[in-house]
Amino acid sequence: MSDLVFEGKPYSHEFGKFEIRRWYAQSQDILTNETWKTSGLEYPQRKVIVGAVVKNPFSGQFESDLSSIFNNTADLGHEFGRRIVENLGGRDAESYGKACLVGLNGEYEHGNAFLTTTFANPVRAAIGDAKSWIPSTGKRGVPGTSIDIPLAHKEALYVRSHYDSITATFDDAPAPDEIVILFAVATQGRIQARLGGLTADEITGKDGLV
Repeated sequence: MSDLVFEGKPYSHEFGKFEIRRWYAQSQDILTNETWKTSGLEYPQRKVIVGAVVKNPFSGQFESDLSSIFNNTADLGHEFGRRIVENLGGRDAESYGKACLVGLNGEYEHGNAFLTTTFANPVRAAIGDAKSWIPSTGKRGVPGTSIDIPLAHKEALYVRSHYDSITATFDDAPAPDEIVILFAVATQGRIQARLGGLTADEITGKDGLV
């Protein structure tokens, strides 16, 4: 057995007002589309998911006022942003989306309370130039439940090539009294997207739509 004694400050699972049991990070580098065509760009498409397993403060109960969640998620958003940038490995995110998986003792609304702009705006700031509405989804589930996180362009929602998704699943969450908070990004639109509409190089960047 090691003779080393830890003399520093131990890490904590407490994060502001919340308790976090696990952090997740998943990434995919997608080299071709389904018929083996590349994008022709310098790098493959990278998709990144960051997730946190949070104890549901209102598990098993109805609470009319959820402000104790959504007013206190800014620091959580900053940490998500930091982890997303780290997992991008120096590349820029072009699209994004968010989601929640709520354990069966909770309401879907409990998960949504973690995904408001208080949480999302620090992530926007971390990835940069993010003006558009962030597509969002969620549902209740158990460990192993999969969820498809929608993606759209971070600067202009109407850029058709960036309508996409990424699927996430977790072997150990959510437990009945937990919520998995998720944020996903991608570095490109769909490989070989060819359905017309507004393109990324036509973005004006004025209103988050075009």
